[in-house]
Amino acid sequence: MRTLLLAASAALTLALPLAAQEEPPSSSEAVGQTKTPAPAPSEIVAAAPKADWVTIAAEDLLVMTLAPDADGSPRTVVIQLMPAPFSQGWVHNIRLFARSGWYDGITVNRVQDNYVTQWGDPNYDNPEATGKAKPLPEGLKVMGEAEYVANLTFLKESEETKAPPAGQRASADPYGSSLHALGWQLAGQDMKLWPTHCYGMVGVGRNYSPDTGSGAELYTVIGHAPRHLDRNIALVGRVIEGMQHLSSLPRGSGALGLYTAEEAAKRTPILSVRVASDLAPSEQPAFEYLSTTSDTFAAYAEAIANRRDPFFITPAGGADICNIRVPVRRSAAR
Repeated sequence: MRTLLLAASAALTLALPLAAQEEPPSSSEAVGQTKTPAPAPSEIVAAAPKADWVTIAAEDLLVMTLAPDADGSPRTVVIQLMPAPFSQGWVHNIRLFARSGWYDGITVNRVQDNYVTQWGDPNYDNPEATGKAKPLPEGLKVMGEAEYVANLTFLKESEETKAPPAGQRASADPYGSSLHALGWQLAGQDMKLWPTHCYGMVGVGRNYSPDTGSGAELYTVIGHAPRHLDRNIALVGRVIEGMQHLSSLPRGSGALGLYTAEEAAKRTPILSVRVASDLAPSEQPAFEYLSTTSDTFAAYAEAIANRRDPFFITPAGGADICNIRVPVRRSAAR
């Protein structure tokens, strides 16, 4: 059975074989003719048939509106929330925060270079707080640390949970063997799976254990993937549009990139956060992702691991899971 339950073996064997880059010369090469350039990953994605794209439900999208920039230009960030079985308690809370209007009027309070941008109530758990923290909405769930990971047994065999074909997977890494499933970058070990801290992923700020955070404070990765945070903090989604508005903000000079009292003006106000399904149909953004079980995705992933398009000289023979991002694009209006 070709499913993620292949992890029942001693370990997930997900390395790209070097043999994948060893191709016999074509007859045209043998007589000195020019070989047709291999397509770049972006060209493979652009040629994907419509059937290979999966619609993202409006209920799984957050639309975050930041205050306009210094030139008066609008700034909107769209976040796709994690699907079941991952982080669903926190995802529940985030929808509750958004629907209660709790996120409206909070700010970006921390921007640490090559690490994260974090937002929340500036008066909550902030050493520079000057006022009273906002009361939390009722109905929030409290999660345990075991919920940072999911059991493989939750994933049944289906078109969206099959493991990619052999030879088309991301390389094993020190943080667990990695793979793509359900449209996301994941890692796994000992019959467990978890999301990975790749660029643009959104996580839940928390205090020391046993606190796991509620979703009142969120962050996104803006630098090299801090994979040491995997399984230590809840990942709840990924930024799929407007990442430039969060990665280019001024860095804080306080501890961990927090803005100091003297830097209060650097805090970017967040005007609103809405679940996309709550917006008027004409205002709902529409997105789709490339199915991670499609032949197109397999070719795309292999092309990233073994670049053969004209610029490249030596195929790498593998790729970090965070370098094989799942393509997401705007689609026709709902």
